[in-house]
Amino acid sequence: MTAKTAMAAGSATAADTADSTDSTTTTPDGAEPRNSVELENITVTFATERGEVTALRDISLAVENGGFVSLLGPSGCGKSTLLRVVADLLSPTAGTVAVLGTSAHQARTSRRLGFVFQDSALLPWRTAVENVRLPLQVGGGTKAVPDAADSPSPEELLALVGLAGRENAYPHELSGGMRQRVSIARALVCRPRVLLMDEPFGALDEITRDRLNEELLRIWEATGTTILFVTHSITEAVFMSQRVLVLSAHPGRVRELVPVDLPYPRTLDVRETPEFTTLAARLRRLLEDC
Repeated sequence: MTAKTAMAAGSATAADTADSTDSTTTTPDGAEPRNSVELENITVTFATERGEVTALRDISLAVENGGFVSLLGPSGCGKSTLLRVVADLLSPTAGTVAVLGTSAHQARTSRRLGFVFQDSALLPWRTAVENVRLPLQVGGGTKAVPDAADSPSPEELLALVGLAGRENAYPHELSGGMRQRVSIARALVCRPRVLLMDEPFGALDEITRDRLNEELLRIWEATGTTILFVTHSITEAVFMSQRVLVLSAHPGRVRELVPVDLPYPRTLDVRETPEFTTLAARLRRLLEDC
């Protein structure tokens, strides 16, 4: 595992930081933008040996400030590709992206975006707290982090994700679920306004995944961070989200944006209610038609 892999989770390079001085998170009149993420007619095309392949076509989505939206769809529908477009890790072939009232590039270089991968991508030679501290030590250090003086410390973030007392543990001393908690804490250390999560719990056993679903909802409610969450699990999408964007494949297109009208805070018991079952069945039908 390389330092470059781990640094991608919520950090920027020194050059990026230098370019971020003109970034803004407000509209020209000084008002806070209503939506954290706005995608309009996003198309992504890749060149291959067999010609061009369109991964996404005409994707439009608005995610309000503090919202929780999941991306659900069959394998190959472009869920991760869309997340990479929002994260400024991939440029769209066509369409526009706005994040926090500015470009995706400006949002990333101003360190307002956090990214959590399916693999925790922790550096094995660093303790939990040292892994969380990593984004503060690269890309310009704490001076490049907005409101750094008011940010929770790495120790406080580990406590927030339920790892108080494990600050000095190395990754090999932690379970898979604990490593993902460290990864989430690391993504939060720069106080991102938008948190992008690419199947962060997909490799975990069901019991651990359920616990982290509840934990993430608690963190979301505590921080007010906007979350865009990629998953293959219908149950996870319904349990976590305010809305679920269902994508069809070949190329990835918007099948339907489904509201999840279940009250918060949610516990796992909600999955046994008729309302939850009805929503899950609706999403399953949509996926079967993709």
